[in-house]
Amino acid sequence: MRERILIIGSGGREHAIAFSLSQSPNCEALFVAPGNAGTSEIAMNLDLSVSDFSAIGMACEQHNISMVVVGPEVPLVEGIVNYFKKSPSLSTLKVIGPDQLAATLEGSKDYAKAFMAKHGVRTAAYATFTKENLQDGMAFLEGLNAPYVLKADGLAAGKGVLIIEDLEEAKQKLNAFLSEDLFGQAGSKVVIEEFLDGIECSCFVAIDANYNYKVLPLAKDYKRIGEQDTGLNTGGMGAVSPVDFVDETLYNRIENEIVIPTVEGIKREGYAYVGFVFIGLMIVNGTPYVIEYNVRMGDPETEVVFPLITSDTVDLFVAMSNGTLDAHALTIKPGYAVTVIAVSKGYPEAYDKGKRIDGLGGSYESTVYHAGTAIKNDVVVSNGGRVLAVTSFGETLQQSLDKSYETLKKVGFEEMYYRKDIGKDLM
Repeated sequence: MRERILIIGSGGREHAIAFSLSQSPNCEALFVAPGNAGTSEIAMNLDLSVSDFSAIGMACEQHNISMVVVGPEVPLVEGIVNYFKKSPSLSTLKVIGPDQLAATLEGSKDYAKAFMAKHGVRTAAYATFTKENLQDGMAFLEGLNAPYVLKADGLAAGKGVLIIEDLEEAKQKLNAFLSEDLFGQAGSKVVIEEFLDGIECSCFVAIDANYNYKVLPLAKDYKRIGEQDTGLNTGGMGAVSPVDFVDETLYNRIENEIVIPTVEGIKREGYAYVGFVFIGLMIVNGTPYVIEYNVRMGDPETEVVFPLITSDTVDLFVAMSNGTLDAHALTIKPGYAVTVIAVSKGYPEAYDKGKRIDGLGGSYESTVYHAGTAIKNDVVVSNGGRVLAVTSFGETLQQSLDKSYETLKKVGFEEMYYRKDIGKDLM
């Protein structure tokens, strides 16, 4: 059966997923809500909010949608999968995304930490604090060694994590979280955890209706705005896949000590989980620890992981929905993918929109995914902090990097910024 597919979201992740699905002969029609200027070239964009479940449901009926792929975390945490299941006319849809309870693994860092403790998943020592026990939080900080890690419990668009070297500054920020609403409701609870010194790694696991799983290519994401990993946290400034520092021994430890206990925990909790779980890892002296869970594909890692998948992604999603992932042949291209994110000046703080993007029509040895773009008066313009994700493939990591940076010399917009050291630490 050929699928009529709706992707929910508007970023680089959704453009990369759309591009991959559009290559499949099993994709009959493709829609993205709300999409961006890039998705409009390969799909029909629907001007709908990702949180307007009623409008999304009506669009599914209007366009005879058979499969829905939920890209971002917000509709998952708000319960879009539950909405589909409770709607008689929508309950038979194949939906790629976990239910609302399972989405709490991303919606609450405190909940996720408790899940890890319950199911034997290795993570950093931690404690959770609210306004009511703020002074206990101050005392907890005093008992830790610098640097200090503070995390907003709720969703904060990838920016709710602070790593602070100075104790007094950490106390000030904790007060700002809990007493001054630094991150609003997302920061009404704060998780303080021990700092783990190691190398980060992104692990993505596809899970089907019967709790079968497949591990996708591992990746490394670059979160800080500045080169050499300095400055504020962002939603991601670039990514590399695969990562050579994960050898067979470490891979086996990740699967046996992290992935399997996570999937078994999801099963034991009885979550309705058809979708992806992102496991953010910190490798400390060869030992994997979990930093956080996300309940969907990451951005910008999707822009390097999906281009490496050579098997049919529509078939992958169907197998996930049908509970037959164990019989699905997932094939991966040898080589390396790199994506470099081009952002608006000022991001992740205040930035301008509406900058004309030049050079998009050229022939490059890269794929230019749109992360935050729109069409205004028939011109593609910037429409977000992260604007473009330039992804390249090569037999070596250096080849991939060279191609992406070469393309960024020809594609861009006024006051564009990008890190020039993505992947250099892995060379």
